[in-house]
Amino acid sequence: MNFILETTEIDLGDTPIENIFINDFMPMANGTFVKVYLLGYKYAHDRDNKISVDNNTIAKHLNIPLTDVLSAWDFWEEKGIIEKIYTDESNRFEYKVKFLNLKQLYIKNNYKLLSNQEQPDYRTYSCTVEDLIDANQIPAINRMFNNIDYIMRRQLVPNEKKRILEWIYNYNMNPDLIERAFFYGIEKKGRRNFNYIGGIIRNWYDQGITNVEALQEYLKQNDEKYFRYERIMRYLGIVNRLPTESEKKVMDKWFENYGFSLDLVLRACENSKKTSNPSISYIDGILTSWYEKGIKSVEEIEEKDKLPERMEKDKIKISTKKAVPNKFHNFQQRTQKYTAEELEEIARRKREEYYFKQKE
Repeated sequence: MNFILETTEIDLGDTPIENIFINDFMPMANGTFVKVYLLGYKYAHDRDNKISVDNNTIAKHLNIPLTDVLSAWDFWEEKGIIEKIYTDESNRFEYKVKFLNLKQLYIKNNYKLLSNQEQPDYRTYSCTVEDLIDANQIPAINRMFNNIDYIMRRQLVPNEKKRILEWIYNYNMNPDLIERAFFYGIEKKGRRNFNYIGGIIRNWYDQGITNVEALQEYLKQNDEKYFRYERIMRYLGIVNRLPTESEKKVMDKWFENYGFSLDLVLRACENSKKTSNPSISYIDGILTSWYEKGIKSVEEIEEKDKLPERMEKDKIKISTKKAVPNKFHNFQQRTQKYTAEELEEIARRKREEYYFKQKE
């Protein structure tokens, strides 16, 4: 796919946005915060003294509440790419916004590290080689690295592992949540860039998402398909890995082709717990059977899926029912009239008769 810029003979103005903002900072913010930053940056770039611009101007231009504008500036100040210059110390909402040069920030925060300068404020922990060695001895961390290798389709290099450990520490994230950030970024968004994954993690952190349960609630509201993958795998007790491509295709089939609800699929997962090793293929067998029987809701399972079972029970009842007496059942064996000794005597006599008859 190619991207081409069309040129124009009329200059209507341009606003240059640094790639560092687009690559590193934009992915971590919601759309409103990005729009506030870009419009404010545009006003700062124009530098037209005849135009009076404040936060109310931005709110009206974007048709959003003033509180959203103020929240956006709080967010970008926390990320360290703007500064608030207060004009009235008694009023915390009266301030000018200074857009910092992101290239300069990048040089300051990265190249100075190489010369052993003071660590930047935003990075509270920097992973060492010794930390990485110790972390590899922890099963949960080691399993996370192996799973990320699989998701990335390549092995992580030491510097990448160190960066992941910094995310875990600085953002108070569980290893399984870091793993899911990679899966979400690569499988859902198609991005393998580490900065992009870091943006996802920072965004989740800003949303208060630091564990899988909080992520599920967030995805339920924002990404239904990924939420379904998560819910089904956890319902089966499969928490140490993410679904494979083939498993995702099977799960998509249940919803897109069969038209099943999540409640119905989870009921099949519940039924699969009767087996010692539940799997996606096992559930697929259950759901395919339900689809062929025309089951579309949880309520219909009892009516349509249990019918064969009831018929089988009825057959068993019929086979065990007391047989209707007939002439053979009425037949009374003659042996009931003799004692054991008498029977033995009768048998002896018959043997004698047979023996002597053969002699004649």
